[in-house]
Amino acid sequence: MTEEIFVYDDDCGFCTWWAEFFDGRSDLRIVGFHELTDELRERLPDDYEECAHLVTDDAVYSCGASIEEALVRADAVGPVDEVIAFLRHFEDYDQYRERAYRWAANNRDRLGTYLSTTPPTRQESTEG
Repeated sequence: MTEEIFVYDDDCGFCTWWAEFFDGRSDLRIVGFHELTDELRERLPDDYEECAHLVTDDAVYSCGASIEEALVRADAVGPVDEVIAFLRHFEDYDQYRERAYRWAANNRDRLGTYLSTTPPTRQESTEG
């Protein structure tokens, strides 16, 4: 694998908004849970559906770390990478980042009233 991949919950409008945000501002390949290949799924943690992930050649970043890494790679407004580099110097930063991610994940229905995109549609199986 030579490309970096952002994996997200493609049934969630709030999650889809973020995926599209990163898609428009980075070189990340965006892959929803429903589009995972067996090879990519093997690289993810067993409970991969609990949060987003950013997969690189040599690492898998999950939950808050995935959003942080995606933001660093995104062409976002301002010096986001410098702010994150600064915050990483603080001992408790990882704990606060993951707590903030979990809060957002637990409140994505409410947050989705402000930031949301219709999740991609998929062909339904028509087995008879």
